[in-house]
Amino acid sequence: MKPVAHITCKRKAPDAALFVGSGKADEIRSLARLHGASEVLFDQALSPAQQRNLERYLELPVNDRTLLILEIFAQRALSHEGKLQVELARLQYLSTRLVRRWSHLERQRGGIGARGGPGEAQIELDRRMISESIKRTKDRLSKVKRQHATQRRQRERRDAFRISLVGYTNAGKSTLFNTLVKAHAYTADQLFATLDTTTRQLYLEKAGRLVSLSDTVGFIRDLPHTLISAFQATLQESIDADLLLHVIDASNENYSEQLAQVQKVLKEIGASEVNQILIFNKIDLLAPSSQPTLFQDFYDLEGRSVPRFFLSARDSLGIDALRLALSEIVLSSQQLSSCDAVEWHSGNP
Repeated sequence: MKPVAHITCKRKAPDAALFVGSGKADEIRSLARLHGASEVLFDQALSPAQQRNLERYLELPVNDRTLLILEIFAQRALSHEGKLQVELARLQYLSTRLVRRWSHLERQRGGIGARGGPGEAQIELDRRMISESIKRTKDRLSKVKRQHATQRRQRERRDAFRISLVGYTNAGKSTLFNTLVKAHAYTADQLFATLDTTTRQLYLEKAGRLVSLSDTVGFIRDLPHTLISAFQATLQESIDADLLLHVIDASNENYSEQLAQVQKVLKEIGASEVNQILIFNKIDLLAPSSQPTLFQDFYDLEGRSVPRFFLSARDSLGIDALRLALSEIVLSSQQLSSCDAVEWHSGNP
């Protein structure tokens, strides 16, 4: 599907009925007819009532940001767990939108002594079927969570130091993962190329030991809460990590906003207190005059001083310095018998 037109709207607050005002809705309808559009997509989450009202007003199918993200997730999920998570989020989304799907049967309601009609009966049937499907999917996901919990306990018994890659979607996490562990995880210049957590062993020469490295799903602004809860099993790797490598696309002019969005999601899932290193990736895409020095620097993150590295995962620039820093962190963690994590100070870790 190809976009044929784009329109923006500024309001103090969304309209309760149409999300946009009636004048802007008229403008959207005229623009859609002019270009022969087959669908209208809103880059915001719409309520079921707003979606239904817009479809009637615009006389076109209307979808929102949440459904678009769900469709992308459905295309990219490869593992059994990833598919289950997408299915759960999709079912939860559809469960609130049954009325609009059967609005064409509303006129069939009525009759002497009748409390409802085919439309109402179909809605109730669908609601029951979706509710049962949600329960089954949650049960299957709970089983996956238990399996992952067992695997994590096994890593803890082996005294494995756990590192998780997190960051905004398309920041280069999978490329960094492949560079560090010489793996072949799927990478692409697209949103949500990685939906399934991949874990490999990373050998750190100076530390003389293996650590666990996990590549996780990328975050995005205004990530729907249904997706956050549905992907809890995947995001658990971030929650339970000893260290987060927060990968940032340094070539993106909105990188500071993306950094803040990732921190917001980490807080929502309970991982904001896990120690971090900020990895400013893709410096090879910056002009030579604006490329930062590759050595370690520090960054004030919500009142905490955290290490900051500049590198190019694609070209392996700065990778050796990062591996050295990771070795020092792991060695330091071994010496802290009374702490579970390394505390960052204004000096070297």
